[in-house]
Amino acid sequence: MAFGFSRTRRTRTRVPASCGLTISQHTVIEFDKVSKLYPNETIALDKVSLRVESEEFVSIVGHSGAGKATLLKMLLAEEAPSEGAVLFETINIHTLKKNEISRLRRRIGIVFQDYRLLPNRTAYENIAFAMEAAGREDAEIAADVPHALELVDLADKALNFPHELSGGEKQRIAIARAIVNQPDILIADEPTGNLDPLNTYDVVQILKKVNDLGTTVLLTTHNKGVIDSLKKRVIVMEQGKIVRDDEKGKYVL
Repeated sequence: MAFGFSRTRRTRTRVPASCGLTISQHTVIEFDKVSKLYPNETIALDKVSLRVESEEFVSIVGHSGAGKATLLKMLLAEEAPSEGAVLFETINIHTLKKNEISRLRRRIGIVFQDYRLLPNRTAYENIAFAMEAAGREDAEIAADVPHALELVDLADKALNFPHELSGGEKQRIAIARAIVNQPDILIADEPTGNLDPLNTYDVVQILKKVNDLGTTVLLTTHNKGVIDSLKKRVIVMEQGKIVRDDEKGKYVL
């Protein structure tokens, strides 16, 4: 990983051996015949099987209710499958203890459509907060936050508050916050939904840069232009099932 941060990304001393979360150069995520049935008989996922390799860039598309959100919640252990297993580097996520799940989530960065920045903190402080929450030392924070700002081309906005930033700048700060702890996986959930075409382009270029530096990226989006321009793997979901999985796909619904 070449983020330029103060720690080597491949060093996992912060994850105890008992957790079983070891480094894999191959499959990092696997859904093995995963189904999710809610009490009202709604089928959110129907025997979904897929693998995501380390350092892949995968876009997941589908109409509302197709199962995209449930898929991501499974990965974060926010939902448990009714059947099947969700694996992170061969470990069944839903067999982990509570403290192990917390450690797992630190290895997954998340970017939301609505930014979710703290309004009373500067751009620098928003990014630093993610490191503080992960128990990082002051020296690490001082070294790494500027690198994260540089990565998203906003070093000059470090002292600006969210209300002083454009929508595109807010989303780029949100990406910096998501990657500052050097996660293995970055989930970008509709990150361009509130942005104009120019800012959408900028955000997508940063996501590609993050992926090029070694982070696996999962993107959900309804933006056809984004999908078609990426020329990366595209998974299409419909009624809880994967109906297409193309290595260099386009937006087809």
